[in-house]
This record gives sequence, structure tokens and C-alpha cells, in this order.
Amino acid sequence: MAPPSAISPERASNHHNGDTTPSAEVPLEPGISQSKAKVQMPKFPQPPTFADKYAERDYLKGRLAAAFRIFGKYGYDEGVAGHITLRDPVQPDTFWVNPFGVAFSLIKRSDLIQVDHDGNVIDGGDVRLLNSAAFMIHGAIHRSRPDVLCAAHSHSIYGRSFCSLGRKLDMITQDACSFYNDLALYESFNGIVLAEKEGNDIAACLGSKKAALLQNHGLLTVGGSIEAAVFWFISLEKCCQAQLMADAAAGGRGHETVKIHDDDAAFTYKTIGSPMAGYFSAKPLFDVLEKECGGEYMQ
Repeated sequence: MAPPSAISPERASNHHNGDTTPSAEVPLEPGISQSKAKVQMPKFPQPPTFADKYAERDYLKGRLAAAFRIFGKYGYDEGVAGHITLRDPVQPDTFWVNPFGVAFSLIKRSDLIQVDHDGNVIDGGDVRLLNSAAFMIHGAIHRSRPDVLCAAHSHSIYGRSFCSLGRKLDMITQDACSFYNDLALYESFNGIVLAEKEGNDIAACLGSKKAALLQNHGLLTVGGSIEAAVFWFISLEKCCQAQLMADAAAGGRGHETVKIHDDDAAFTYKTIGSPMAGYFSAKPLFDVLEKECGGEYMQ
């Protein structure tokens, strides 16, 4: 006889109530009550809140410096290319960014420079060189997306390789579902982004999504927290790597990869594609960096 948990809904009935009407309820394992069967979700850590905007600025600048160290650790630097920006909580029409020419792996909180939306460096460390492309892309995003605290872009190897294909990501892994209907494809390349129109076009293409594939260029991610923007970038880079490998393996055998059904991808997205999922998923990255660097990046 099949165990109670394996009885099909069509054959189950409410005999204990004297009712022979078929039941659509899935039986519980023996000895498990309805209340115990309900999964109790843990309370996840939340981003800290601040009454003092200047204290919030100091904290966030420390997290931004840590983000650059993480990018450096993962090899996302390519010479002087790449940038991560933070909307300033004190002056929200300005943002903090890495000084042009300073290695990701060496950046400290005191090195960051503050830029207004006219492209003027108004505060920051000793090196006050601004990457013009950083201003054009990130300035447009911060202007058009008030919900975005942080935006990240670099020329990571698998991201830029995948972006040369001019196609969107396939839903072939659980992790890819984080970007289900939340990933834009910017189908243009006009050289280094030095014109305001190009930055505005990228921001318009991104729309309300959290990430974009910039054709022949690289990845772009945004978030309501620094942690989310960083995690989405790392995850998208790995998804690009996974698809490049899977497509090559499948193609070599004359096959195609197996795609996740839209309904399943949408369901998975609700769990792992939310802003809080991005924030929490980055926590181990920042914890490890703190342990490795001993807080040196906070100087």
C-alpha cells in the first residue's frame, strides 16, 4: 500500500468525518500537525537605517569602497575601465564614484570622489580625475531612476564575451531566473560613451529593470542598495559564463540547452530576484572581504 503522503487527490476522502467526498488536500506525513507543517521563514538582516544623513554617507562610502575591492578580487578590472556609483544621501542630485586610474583593489573610502549632475567633481580624495564614460552612463541612470542607490559597470570577461552575441540570457539555470523579464539588451555600440545622448539611450533602454547587457561592451546592474547592485553583477557574470559553456557543450553534440518554462522561471524570480534577495545574497561577499582586509578600505 502506498504511504499516506503518496495518495492521489482523486482517491483521497474525508472518511474520518463520515464524508466520502474526494479531498483535494495533500495529506501530511504521519505525526505532523498542520501548524508544524507550515514553513516558518527566518527574519533576514535588513539594510541599516540612519537618522543622521552624514553618518549614512560615511557608512555607504565604506560599503562602496568594499564593493570596489570585491570587483578587484574577482578580476572585473580592465586597466582603468569600470565604475560603481553611489547616490549621495545628503545631496541626492550628486553621486560618489571611483577616481579615474586608481586600481579597484586599492580603493579606500577616502579616495572616492563626489560628482554633481553637471559632471563637476565637488569633493573627494587626492585624485580627482573623473572617467567621462562613468559620468555619461551613471549620471543618466541616477537622473532617470530615483529608486537606484547604486549602479555598477565593468568590462568583465564573460559578460563582455556574451554581450558580443547581441542576444538575451536564456533561462537555463535557477540563477538565471533572477533576471527573468528583468534584463534589458542595449543593441548598439558607438564607441566609448562620451556623449550625453548615448548615456541617456542606455538609461532609457534599462528602463525599470535591474540589469542590462550592453552589446559589444559589458554588463550593467543597478540596485536600491550597494549590495544588491554588486550581487546582481556577479551573478549575471556567472550566468553569462554558464550559458557560454552550456551552449558550447550542447552545440558540440548537435543539441540545444534545456530551457526553464516561463511559469517556473517567474515563480523562481519571486524568490531569488527581489531587491532583498540581492541584498542578502551579497552579505557573505562583504563579510569575507572585511575578514581579509581588516577594514583597511574604510580609511
